[in-house]
Amino acid sequence: MAYDVIVLGSGPGGYPAAIRASQLGKKVAIVEKESLGGVCLNWGCIPTKALLKSSQVYEYAKHAADYGINVSNPTHNFEGVIKRSRGVAEKMSKGVQFLMKKNKIDVIMGFGKLVAPGKLEITAADGTKQIQEAKNIIIATGGRARELPSLKIDDAKIIGYRKAMVLPEQPKSMIVCGSGAIGSEFAYFYNSMGTKVTIVEFMPRIVPVEDEDISKELEKQFKKQGIAIMTSSEVLSVDTSGAGVKAKVKTPNGEVVLEADIILSAVGVVANIENIGLEELGIKTEKGKIVVDANLQTNVPGIYAIGDCSPGQALAHVASKEGINAAEHLSGHHPAPIDYNNIPGCTYCSPEIASVGYTEKAAKEAGFEVKVGKFPFMASGKASAAGALEGFVKVIYDAKYGEFLGCHMIGMNVTEMIAEVVVARKLETTGHEILNAIHPHPTMSEGLKEATAVAYGEAIDI
Repeated sequence: MAYDVIVLGSGPGGYPAAIRASQLGKKVAIVEKESLGGVCLNWGCIPTKALLKSSQVYEYAKHAADYGINVSNPTHNFEGVIKRSRGVAEKMSKGVQFLMKKNKIDVIMGFGKLVAPGKLEITAADGTKQIQEAKNIIIATGGRARELPSLKIDDAKIIGYRKAMVLPEQPKSMIVCGSGAIGSEFAYFYNSMGTKVTIVEFMPRIVPVEDEDISKELEKQFKKQGIAIMTSSEVLSVDTSGAGVKAKVKTPNGEVVLEADIILSAVGVVANIENIGLEELGIKTEKGKIVVDANLQTNVPGIYAIGDCSPGQALAHVASKEGINAAEHLSGHHPAPIDYNNIPGCTYCSPEIASVGYTEKAAKEAGFEVKVGKFPFMASGKASAAGALEGFVKVIYDAKYGEFLGCHMIGMNVTEMIAEVVVARKLETTGHEILNAIHPHPTMSEGLKEATAVAYGEAIDI
């Protein structure tokens, strides 16, 4: 049976691409080798948020007296926390199954490989093969944990994020290599559960892609929580022969040996582009990603690539938008190209981090004269009432025209606040317009207006 579109991969890029193509009247199939929903729903975005919610509830219980509530000696059931997380992931995956049926999308389970333009060979789990044809193919094969030569994942003592979500028992101590979103979230989770956590980060500061002020604040808060942090440091080798692990770490002050029960390698994501037929079809790749144009097309007509296997940011919401754009383009529509400088990034540790646009340093390097404002949540009525005084909102505006260049937040619920800035920047909103848009009080979100007031020398509350 010939399809109009076959989507290879059913993650947060693949399944929206399939649904949008179906909405536009296309006959669609989706090929998935493991579980519908991909890494995000099954092993990434969703189950990690369930784990983090459990740790947040545990933290609330431990500090209930701060709110005038008596809770005596709260404990946690680590097995139950993991079980709840898996249940949430399972429910979401079943939701994608329902969406496939609702949108009349054929689901073909197996490993897909391009064998010719418009032809896909699909190998099922039992080894049987079938060939399917389509006018268009969207590659949405996602990514996996990057492995360093010095940190070979064995899923016993050196683990990746997948194993970190389903450990049979809680380790007493853990080394987390890498402090991006994945590393920071797991460091927070395990530390809050009672594991002794040490972060080893190669770059000079943690969450290195964030604004420098955000990195400093998260480091301060993590240290307050009891997490040990080693920056400008590198794991050279790991000895797993004993009961736990011994990691030889190169630091600015020389080599040290760290001992722990387990090491979590969280040193980034690598695209899944091997053995899917790219070389055979002459599909161009660069730096481990599939090369695409502004419409997500590869150099081979009729073949698109989206999500973590293409060059944009490796984020679920980027993949979803890319999938929708690809489906619209192959259907004859003209979607506006994605503005990759207006993609929000979120890290769900506590305090949360959310940011979009230029950092202060990047804005200055780009030649902008900037106005910068920072509003600490310590001055926020809502933050005081919630007992969440950590963090701040930082805004960056172009001094000449008032263009909203960037925003960087750290604090409670800031991941729910960043969308205002994304929309504002999309609409080319200026600083004065943010100032004149009345924000509700008391809320965390009024911190954005207050930070803008600081930038323009009109601060009221600090």
